[in-house]
Amino acid sequence: MRAKTALWALPLVVFATGAWNTNCFSQSEFGLAPQSVQVPGADNNSGQVFLASVSPNSIVLLDSPKDALASDSAENAAPADPGPAPKGPGKNTSSHVGIGIKFSTLGAGIEAAVPLAGKLNLRGGFNIFRYGRGITNNGINYNGNLHFQSGEAHLDWFPFGGFHVSPGLLFYNGNNVTATAAVPGGQTFSLGGTQYESDPAAPVSGTGTLDFVKVSPSIMVGVGNLIPRNGRHYSFLFEVGGAYQGSARVALNFAGNVCDSTGTICRSIASDPTVQANIQAQQLKIKNDINPYRFFPVLSFGVGFNF
Repeated sequence: MRAKTALWALPLVVFATGAWNTNCFSQSEFGLAPQSVQVPGADNNSGQVFLASVSPNSIVLLDSPKDALASDSAENAAPADPGPAPKGPGKNTSSHVGIGIKFSTLGAGIEAAVPLAGKLNLRGGFNIFRYGRGITNNGINYNGNLHFQSGEAHLDWFPFGGFHVSPGLLFYNGNNVTATAAVPGGQTFSLGGTQYESDPAAPVSGTGTLDFVKVSPSIMVGVGNLIPRNGRHYSFLFEVGGAYQGSARVALNFAGNVCDSTGTICRSIASDPTVQANIQAQQLKIKNDINPYRFFPVLSFGVGFNF
């Protein structure tokens, strides 16, 4: 601002000074000889220029032209950018999402998390596993397939460090077992504690399924955070807990003919109420055998990366 005022006043000073000098020249006995003019205040400091104009409050003292340019540049310069503040321990992360892969008793999985607050994350994931095996039980040959497929969501609370408590849900519980059954003709087998023989003319065959309710509450505890608050971009995860999936739902369906132990008296499975009652008893036995797993244990290991 000081430089701008000086530049505005300069023409007025030059004009006033020139007029004053001309008048002095005309009144001098040496009319053509120029007279030197001494500006008051400039005796002892040749580096200063005293500028004046007829405008009130317009007298400005500048140290030098170089100072004027520096002053003007300082006034118009933009404030320096201090840059991002250093991230120290315990400060909130700038990451917006974390991705992890894991292996658990629910199968191989992938999950993602987003921060909600200083000590809360929202996390969701998907798990899958396939396994097939043939077994024989009570004389019945089963070709079984284990299908693990589930979607889960958790609210992770971190009371201190990376330790967390995570209530949540299996919002889709597709874990199930399917099987095909067969009993070769002439082979004996048991249904509901009763011995039968498969009719060679119409051998016994069937299917079986075992599954659970589709939505199950869960609780997990562990260490590790997909979005560490210390600024790290990777993490190691460990969790233990379980999902309450209730009692198993078992369904057995058989077709063909069964015969008594002598193999002489045979009847259709579909039309014999005694055989149907024994099938129901067999379903109940399988359900009771699986009952301890109504609270399904979950053990999980994984790694995560956030960005």
